[in-house]
Amino acid sequence: MSYDDPKTLVSTDWLAAHLNDPDLRILDASCRPVFPTDTPRDPVAEYQAAHIPGARFFDIDEISDQRSDLPHMAPPPEKFISRLRAMGVGDGHQVVVYDSAGLFSAARVWWTFRLMGKTDIAVLDGGLPKWRAEERPLEDMPPVVRDRHMTVQRQAGLIKDVTQVAAASKLGDYEIVDARGASRFEGTDPEPRPGLRSGHIPGSKNVPFATLLNADGTMKSPEALKAVFEAAGVDLRKPVITSCGSGVTAAILSLALEVIGHRNHSLYDGSWSEWGMYGDLPVETGPARC
Repeated sequence: MSYDDPKTLVSTDWLAAHLNDPDLRILDASCRPVFPTDTPRDPVAEYQAAHIPGARFFDIDEISDQRSDLPHMAPPPEKFISRLRAMGVGDGHQVVVYDSAGLFSAARVWWTFRLMGKTDIAVLDGGLPKWRAEERPLEDMPPVVRDRHMTVQRQAGLIKDVTQVAAASKLGDYEIVDARGASRFEGTDPEPRPGLRSGHIPGSKNVPFATLLNADGTMKSPEALKAVFEAAGVDLRKPVITSCGSGVTAAILSLALEVIGHRNHSLYDGSWSEWGMYGDLPVETGPARC
């Protein structure tokens, strides 16, 4: 199905039809390998070689809180403003973000914009692979950038820290939903980041992000998404905290929740990179308790 909502997901057809809109800004959010064992890639070089016309490159590693030892934590508002203004992205722009995996790190940028109070942003459904498969235009020229004023209003309710997640785990007043694969969630596979324990946050549920996607990398229909959450034992009547390995694929869960109309969700920014590091935080293994 084609799902076009400029605040969540837009199709390649939608983007092609709006490509020349003066207030459209496109961001390429392709990321470097998440783990050292992944195939080496250089997303900046790939962007420079070919990108959707007019796209700017959004580096999720650089546009982050680099005062933290954790990977790509949410940036301070002043840094977000500075980097986006330098890209010519500001107030009044409709933003579309994509990545080279299909639907992966683009969702993290979507969530970051929303954290900053910017809601006129959508993820390109199927991303660059779908755009390429349909033989749509690409270019290798950098865009002409003009500075644009940007204001933000950080939405504290969209982000959770370790203390808040620990309280939610004890009280059970939130559904904590983990986007990692089942073997990592259950603790049968070791974590790819060194020094982390295996398992999951007590009481959390497991919705691997890939189960929300179709074979072509597009997101499933709202009805199918809801069924995936419910099959995992997620009570959608409760507020939800999304989590994953480092806060990237958790944003895919957040995007899916928004698509199905579940508005009361937040993201655990430190995710398992933080929780799994501290020996005094409890860990469960095995399947989720439903």
